[in-house]
Amino acid sequence: MRDLPQAHAADQADPLSQSGGEVFTIRDLVKECGVTARTLRFYEEKGLISPRRQGLERVYTRRDRARLKYVLLGRNVGFSLDEVREMLDLYDLGDGQETQLTVALAKFRERIARLERQKADIERVIGELRRAGETVEGMLERRISGAGPGTDADVHPPGSKPRVRMKAARAATPGEQDRRD
Repeated sequence: MRDLPQAHAADQADPLSQSGGEVFTIRDLVKECGVTARTLRFYEEKGLISPRRQGLERVYTRRDRARLKYVLLGRNVGFSLDEVREMLDLYDLGDGQETQLTVALAKFRERIARLERQKADIERVIGELRRAGETVEGMLERRISGAGPGTDADVHPPGSKPRVRMKAARAATPGEQDRRD
């Protein structure tokens, strides 16, 4: 972080002098935000941040730093760059951020609902996999121990790899037998 020299009258329109003199180099933001310089340049190319130039060096304002943190937060919770840009662009409407905050809250709620649905789907699939695993494990134990009809215990001694018929494993799942009849 750096402080700019005292501004001249001609510099009053300069966004850097309007930032209170506090500016950041690319190295400052890389270190503070844990991103690469390439990532910063990419976000600049996409118009998400707009550093100024001092000679060959990029100089970031507090606004750029805040926007970068917002972009990183949005990306960490699964928003696309377009969604993040849409929310960032609402900041400049001049309504005290009311529209930006309202839109952000709606998007957060939508994202939470989508993740909750995905979580329920994942939990359902995990349950199905556990039941199928238990069925296959039971079939395997019966074959290895030689118990039950149709075992291959004499053909597959303990320690060898028995053949598992997936049709039989599917038949053991609830409701499967009803569908075949």
